[in-house]
Amino acid sequence: METISLDTAIIITGISKRTLWRRIAEKIITRHGSDSRGRATVNFDDIKPLICIPTNDDDIELIRESDIGNAEAQNELGQMFAAAEKFEAATYWLRASADQNFPDAMQNLGACYIAGKGVQKDENLGIMWIAKAASCGHTIALKQMKS
Repeated sequence: METISLDTAIIITGISKRTLWRRIAEKIITRHGSDSRGRATVNFDDIKPLICIPTNDDDIELIRESDIGNAEAQNELGQMFAAAEKFEAATYWLRASADQNFPDAMQNLGACYIAGKGVQKDENLGIMWIAKAASCGHTIALKQMKS
């Protein structure tokens, strides 16, 4: 049985922590122990039908990889949620990836701050993230910093 962290379940479903815990108590969702990082885990099959955007098998694998901390997968998942206009979930994943110094995520997160998508609009913070991406050699960020 495959598990996923409760934190990830909250983000990908858009369902509150309180509601998910209630569903666990009602045995609608199966809770498992904790993962290696001490996060509560739940049965991923119970969560899949609740994901707030359409997904396929590749997307499910992306969610699994994001949950375990793969920065590239987190960036891709962030972009997938942004394309579905689920910007709060998008910025959650982009920030997780950017915090691991993944340049694409830094640039994407910066764009979210500048546009105010999923986060409070903050051009200074947006420019800071884009500048960080540029300092890593990110081509688009380098061009953005020149303009």
